[in-house]
Amino acid sequence: MESKKTYGYKSYLILSGFIILKFIIQYHMIAQGYELHRDEFLHLDQAHHLAWGFVSIPPFTSWTSLLIYHLGNSIFWIKFFPALYGALTILIAWKTIETLKGSLFACILGATSCLLSAYLRINTLYQPNSFEILSWAFLFYCIVRYISSEKDKWLYWFAIGLAFAFLNKYNVMFLTIGIFIAVLLTKHRNIFKNKTIYIAACISLVIVSPNLIWQISNGLPVITHMKELSSSQLVNVDRISFLKEQFLFFLPSFFVVISGIAGLFLHKPFRQYRLIVYTYILTICLFLFFKGKPYYALGLYPVLIAFGAVYIDNLTGQKWRKLVYPVLISFIVGISILYIPLICPIFSPEKIENDPEITGLYQKSGQLRWEDGKEHHIPQDYADMLGWKDLTKKTLQAWATFDPQQQMKTLILCDNYGHAGAINYYSNRAIEATSINADYADWFPGKEKTIENIIQVGGKISDKSYHYFDTIYESGSVENRLSREYGTPIFILKRAKLPINGESLKQILLNKD
Repeated sequence: MESKKTYGYKSYLILSGFIILKFIIQYHMIAQGYELHRDEFLHLDQAHHLAWGFVSIPPFTSWTSLLIYHLGNSIFWIKFFPALYGALTILIAWKTIETLKGSLFACILGATSCLLSAYLRINTLYQPNSFEILSWAFLFYCIVRYISSEKDKWLYWFAIGLAFAFLNKYNVMFLTIGIFIAVLLTKHRNIFKNKTIYIAACISLVIVSPNLIWQISNGLPVITHMKELSSSQLVNVDRISFLKEQFLFFLPSFFVVISGIAGLFLHKPFRQYRLIVYTYILTICLFLFFKGKPYYALGLYPVLIAFGAVYIDNLTGQKWRKLVYPVLISFIVGISILYIPLICPIFSPEKIENDPEITGLYQKSGQLRWEDGKEHHIPQDYADMLGWKDLTKKTLQAWATFDPQQQMKTLILCDNYGHAGAINYYSNRAIEATSINADYADWFPGKEKTIENIIQVGGKISDKSYHYFDTIYESGSVENRLSREYGTPIFILKRAKLPINGESLKQILLNKD
């Protein structure tokens, strides 16, 4: 029997190893040849337009973006923070298992399950999703700690965690509703007699209040954004596919997730934690009802993995543990060898296109079929990580056709946020592109900007434009045929017959439909 001191030392070393391994793996999950993803550019640009809210998301990501900018704005730091949030998610799962009195083997099984999952892909992208998963895992950890100890401090930690989760993504409200209903369904409803919960709620409200004030002051743009999202994207979400993807997210270790759900119903020591499985079911039902995207639910799983690892630990017992656990870990690793290439761009675009074996792998999984219903050479998500440097290069060449005086009266107008963000990032903000898409509409130049020339990136030239400008021509286009932006044109519109200011142009663009 190992002493507690030895066991603790060993646990610390192995946990540290998992965290280091997480960072190493994340930095090798994207092959050479890829660039940043279109969504990453928008979040990076938010660092230059700090506010208590944005049309697309709350402010937390912009704070991280500002830190990245001051650290040098390099790819290393852009990828560091998603990897950090992923590593901390493993830490939270590990600590949850320890709270449930799981063995070191259970901790290893839980950490492996979190490591070799869809989190690998999520943690390669600089988006709010990585912190969302971490914050949800932390909220469940606070619930487990409160139930096991009945110490009010965990209610305060829960309130603080909930506030920062809210400032990261509003999706946490679905989880909050799920937790609230689950508490009402269990004996834990007595918590509402505890005055601490109301003090904690007030603390949470104070932290999020600047964002709430911003929302109200700006006419609740979150509602408009959700309506647009619902009509353009969520309307296409298939509920059966949503459920299927919950399985695929943790394909190598789904038996651990299932064990967690089963254990919360069947394992007597877990009875007091049953509100967690109720929360899971209720939150999934909410996402199904509102047609949420499958990845919205990813934050629900670290806690289920923790319970699953401990339940398997109890089922195997000390006698079989040393035999069963190597088999289970080997199974997860073995499946992951086939699984990881399907979720992460570990092969270069050229290899995916030219290697028949790899092409067949993506073809069989249906990833070569894009939103347009056609088969392409590489997955759409990977194609969104190509062509941005070429787009920026062609835009800079167009910009160079104007002398410094003309440049002051020239606007770089992009068809969407991806174009604008990519140009701003890859030009090191030597030029500033804008758009009326997403948050860029709020950052559009105002009356102070006189516009005589336009560099239009993407879209088409309207017939009316030929009446307003002396000269219009296409100066170039994106040439990377594997890119989703392949063929995106760059137009130069010179010498407006009647100069216009930024505010007037914005109104024209917003009302042109």
